[in-house]
Amino acid sequence: MLIAIDGPAGAGKSTVARALARELGYRYLDSGAMYRCVGLLSLEQPGRSPAELAGAERIDMELANGGEPRVICAGRDVTAAIREPEVSEAASRVAADPDVRRALVVKQRALLAGGDWVAEGRDVGTVVAPEAEVKVFLTADAHERARRRARELGADEQVVLAEQALRDERDITREHGRLRPAPGAVTIDTTGLSVEQVIGRTAALARAASTRHLGSLR
Repeated sequence: MLIAIDGPAGAGKSTVARALARELGYRYLDSGAMYRCVGLLSLEQPGRSPAELAGAERIDMELANGGEPRVICAGRDVTAAIREPEVSEAASRVAADPDVRRALVVKQRALLAGGDWVAEGRDVGTVVAPEAEVKVFLTADAHERARRRARELGADEQVVLAEQALRDERDITREHGRLRPAPGAVTIDTTGLSVEQVIGRTAALARAASTRHLGSLR
């Protein structure tokens, strides 16, 4: 089974997807981390195009001790490096490149081709895996999203809010992989909800989908 969780930054995608994958025993894919890898490589290797880097370099997701995800890019652990602010900005820029998106969609589909997955990002349910059995779109009030991100990053909330508005505009208006709920997706507004409540709702959707699938096999 594939559970696709999309939504804007700060809506709780990563926290919910990781916890849900642990609860269900599924593998976890952070598609945004792949764009961050390309952003990091583009900063390190300015002489190569982001599209070339996206197509050429191997990107893997692994689980470290304790179940925390590790991102391996070009043979090295970049889990911490891809979360730096300058890499986040670079990732947002390269994500608007249709050639980068095409290259990474190929990699993402290859990863998701076998087994049970919880995959999160901005276009998993719309582009990468529109056939996902469960599609969820998480959202939240803009100020609430900025507050969460600021707390996570140790940054000023107003600065995060301004940067978030620019990123949201890019994500919503770009031509390829535009941020929007997938057809058939269940939208969950996480404003005021606990992580446990959101996980519970999403897990219930997964259980219902699994029951329907088993019923269709009888």
